[in-house]
Amino acid sequence: MLFTDVLIVTGGFTVVFYLLKLLWICCYGLRQYFLSEFWQLDLRRYGQWAVVTGATSGIGKAYASELARRGLDVVLISRSVDKLQMVAKEIEDKYGRKTHTIQVDFTDGQRIYSAIAAKLQGLNIGILVNNVGMSYSDHFAYFLEIPDAEQKITQVVNCNILSVPQMTRLVLPDMVKRGTGLIINISSEVGIRPHPLLSLYSATKIFVTYFSQCLHAEYKTKGITVQCVAPFLVSTNMTKNVNTSFLVKSASGYAREALNTVGHSSYTSGCLSHALQNMALSILLPDQILMSSFFIRKLKTFAKTSKHRKIGE
Repeated sequence: MLFTDVLIVTGGFTVVFYLLKLLWICCYGLRQYFLSEFWQLDLRRYGQWAVVTGATSGIGKAYASELARRGLDVVLISRSVDKLQMVAKEIEDKYGRKTHTIQVDFTDGQRIYSAIAAKLQGLNIGILVNNVGMSYSDHFAYFLEIPDAEQKITQVVNCNILSVPQMTRLVLPDMVKRGTGLIINISSEVGIRPHPLLSLYSATKIFVTYFSQCLHAEYKTKGITVQCVAPFLVSTNMTKNVNTSFLVKSASGYAREALNTVGHSSYTSGCLSHALQNMALSILLPDQILMSSFFIRKLKTFAKTSKHRKIGE
């Protein structure tokens, strides 16, 4: 066989391989983001109660409301008593579901979990949504620019990282005994790849992603589903309630679409527009550019310009 023939055969196999890969991605996306609109799992199969952390605003509140709409009673966990009572009343009045509220501050670390465990005791918990999270700056910043760094670093780690395995530890044993359960961990597209100027936040979110994937592999044979949800921009307090668009989802719209993917994917962007953004950025912004000094300088300049524009408005 001539060398040119070898090249032709190799090229042919390569083209077929990538076409099949593209076909698989399209079919997987079709099932996850289109068929899931009509083929939704009955979430009541997991149990009577859903527990949601960070449940008084943004994605957490949206998940709590959507779970109640789908027939579950909800345990709301957050740090503001007034907001907890307000959200609980909204859910009870609108959906007629039972609610429990637990007031804790997840930045306080290990000491809060015994109190949470006591208040969850005796409930048939079918779903846990580990949503609570925080950032340390409202703009791109170098690590040493973190305000009140000594305290803030501990708070971010306690809230974004420690809360996920600790809350999982509280509810997973009973799920395993019953042979069914769903744990949803809210990560971020920022956690897919390292993001300079968001270093600590990015690192905490990749922990959530890896922990979710490993836990799903460990417990799926025991009837437990662990889903990692990694959104791009959602209009919440953390994102300064940015205007919604095709690229930016409302919290309620995002939670509805993301919950549709349960049973269809253990890792999801949550909605089609965010999945498309992920694909586009992975092609248009490879790691070589993302991690370059040039790109970091541009991000920093953009952050300064945006900050000055807000001050001048």
